Amino acid sequence: MTESQTNPKKMTWITLAMMAFSTVWGFGNVVNGYVYFDGTKVIFSWVVMFLLYFVPYALMVGELGATFKNAEGGVSSWVNATMGAKWAYYAGWTYWACHVVYISSKGTGGLRAMAWGIFGNTQWYDSLPTAWTQFATLVIFLFFCWVASRGVPVLKGLATIAGSSMFIMSILFIIMMFAAPAINPHAGFYSIDFNWKNLMPTFNVKYFTSLSILVFAIGGCEKISPYVNKVKDPSKNFPRAMMALAIMVMISAILGTFAMALMFDPKIVNANLNEYISNGAYMAFQKLGEYYHVGGLFMYIYSWCNVIGQFSTLVISIDAPLRMLLGSKEAEEFIPKGLLKLNKHGAYINGIWMVVVLSGGLIAIQALVPNAQAVMAQLVKLNSTTMPLRYLWVFAAYVALRKHQEKFETTYQMTKHQGLAYTAGIWCFLVTAACCIFGIYSPDPFTLLLNILTPIVLIALGLILPGIKKYQEVKENQ
Repeated sequence: MTESQTNPKKMTWITLAMMAFSTVWGFGNVVNGYVYFDGTKVIFSWVVMFLLYFVPYALMVGELGATFKNAEGGVSSWVNATMGAKWAYYAGWTYWACHVVYISSKGTGGLRAMAWGIFGNTQWYDSLPTAWTQFATLVIFLFFCWVASRGVPVLKGLATIAGSSMFIMSILFIIMMFAAPAINPHAGFYSIDFNWKNLMPTFNVKYFTSLSILVFAIGGCEKISPYVNKVKDPSKNFPRAMMALAIMVMISAILGTFAMALMFDPKIVNANLNEYISNGAYMAFQKLGEYYHVGGLFMYIYSWCNVIGQFSTLVISIDAPLRMLLGSKEAEEFIPKGLLKLNKHGAYINGIWMVVVLSGGLIAIQALVPNAQAVMAQLVKLNSTTMPLRYLWVFAAYVALRKHQEKFETTYQMTKHQGLAYTAGIWCFLVTAACCIFGIYSPDPFTLLLNILTPIVLIALGLILPGIKKYQEVKENQ
């Protein structure tokens, strides 16, 4: 081995912060925050969420990543080391089950992006009967399940390109929007009133049942845990990178909100909630193009970036979480043999069939929803109450790590103070759980039913599989 192989070049904390920023953040988060939280009133919530939730969350991920630097399974590996194999199986199952909802939303999001990219609006698409749009979503979903079963590797590259371009577009949007009044002063911008009333949220049922949207927006930084030990001097530079990440996300959220406030009146947004949840990002880029006298150019670029992003993410979300679940050490112990079957392309074919039944069932059920905009709004809400469930395992693993810290060596600790460490882990766990539970509520009975039944079905299935495995083993040993 050469010197360069044994001592690979370490990345700077700035590089890690930028990597984490592009992983965690997207323009859709700005739009959802603005739409759900009554315009500029979201800023208070963003700041509180960053300081009291996101910063400790990111630092805990750093400590877990530094302690288990050679663990490849991410959260499941952390849970296995700190809590045991059975809990690791449940962590892996939760991570996979959360993606069942996510997968069904990617097909819907991709078709909507395509409608914007082809027609420049979604009037025709939104006027179609819901059964038709859901049938089209189902066809697209089944096609990409087939693609995933063939083990096509090219899509990971596409997802990276799409992710980077969407990230660049969201930063450009903020810069260009603030420059727009100087370039086109007579375009009819809304004025932002910086008084206390416009910046303080109304703490009502709608507010507390929407908080899961913000938790969903800023979660996911555990994806960068494999890079903790690739940074120079991780004990000093990793927290620096996480602080830089938190500051960048906070600035992006606040400036993005102000940019949206120049374009959209919250009263109009509130009166047409489903339309803005479904189309807000496209409408923002459409308006930006008008300010710069280039028509729909920015909107078309954003739409096609989104088409590639949604569909490549769809395939990766079918394949990657399934591999993490079925390829783990715990799989052989707790999951029935049939699901572990690989086809000639190295894909978990029966696992993909399980995705077809569950995500396909969710797509089919939504044919009962009044229109395509309502489907999109419902999926955003359902995702926000199911996806953050996987973060619970990060905090559980962290508390367990600190409880048994004498067993493990680490290059970085969030704090030496045990009481502070426990408080941070338990606090973040409780905030996540509360936001997910409150997020289930909806004034619409069908959405409420779907929000309750989806997690119950997925949790029940996760509990049943080890029972089937046990039964198989008993039969084999007879």
